[in-house]
Amino acid sequence: MGTNREKIDHFYDEYVVFSRKTPTAHMLEQYSLLAPNSEMALIMAQENFLRREEVCDLWVVKRSDIQAIQPEEKELLTRLDNKEYRETKGYGYLRKKWREKEQGMLDEKEIFSWAKGVKK
Repeated sequence: MGTNREKIDHFYDEYVVFSRKTPTAHMLEQYSLLAPNSEMALIMAQENFLRREEVCDLWVVKRSDIQAIQPEEKELLTRLDNKEYRETKGYGYLRKKWREKEQGMLDEKEIFSWAKGVKK
């Protein structure tokens, strides 16, 4: 037979409460709470959180349902070196190229060459 503490730990699950103030805002983690089930966790979150702040959305998620990358898997988060073409800084030279093309199109030689085909 287990101790009372073990019975309590087994009876309650940990839930994480997220909220956002406006429909376009990001969800923010607010706090954790212990509850016997998800319905009770939502009621507790509403009772405790909505007294303090006005929000447009409230999420309550069982902590064990949240998936996280293990410390040994964190190297998977490093960026590959061959993806620079996806960064906008790689296109910074285009403005200069367009300017060169635009200026090169209307130089003096080209303008005077038009006059050769004009009859007076």
